[in-house]
Amino acid sequence: MSLWVIGDLHLCFSDPTKTMTVFRGWEDYQERIEKNWKELVKDDDTVVLAGDISWGMNMKQALPDFKFINSLAGKKIIIKGNHDYWWGTLKKMQDFLSAENLDTISILHNNFYKYGNYGICGTRGWVSINGESQDEKILMREVQRLETSISLAAAEGLEPIVFLHYPPIFAGSFNYDILEVLYRHNVKNCYYGHIHGRSAHDLCIKNTYDGVNFHLIAGDYLQFIPEKVL
Repeated sequence: MSLWVIGDLHLCFSDPTKTMTVFRGWEDYQERIEKNWKELVKDDDTVVLAGDISWGMNMKQALPDFKFINSLAGKKIIIKGNHDYWWGTLKKMQDFLSAENLDTISILHNNFYKYGNYGICGTRGWVSINGESQDEKILMREVQRLETSISLAAAEGLEPIVFLHYPPIFAGSFNYDILEVLYRHNVKNCYYGHIHGRSAHDLCIKNTYDGVNFHLIAGDYLQFIPEKVL
């Protein structure tokens, strides 16, 4: 039994015109995701998908992508990315997954999942990148969601592992509100995606900073190979 993570699948089975293959490093990415997943992930494993999962604009449009994910081995836990326009309320998403018999997919949103002595915690996060617009209200909601997720896991005596979509630190920009939650809860490992392209990858924190081990797990950075967490 293993825990894996990968972000930014950008699946487009629901709308092939939105393929990412026009970008360098994304050639045949959906086929590579499937191949690598099948080589690594077993039925009793768990995979966290850290946002930007499907290009579908709503749950119905995203259904072919969810069916693809559901067909792969393991339990999947998904968080929201900035391009997951299909995302709705937790109940609405859970009802849809249940109605479509997508029984290997769970939503991480104001909650956590137990994995041995660890708590799988997380939320989308919010931007800390120069040039991208920020909204204080959205940031505060994301901070509270992260706080809720970690606190619920801590109440069960579990060590939190945090999964975000947005990087808390990027190219000298710091999202101090998100970082404060990580520091206060003594989070040791934080996984994030969102960042694409070799030059941008070089600007990411991919080591220990202020006691937190930061891991970039964007799909193209991992070459679409899930990264083992535990």
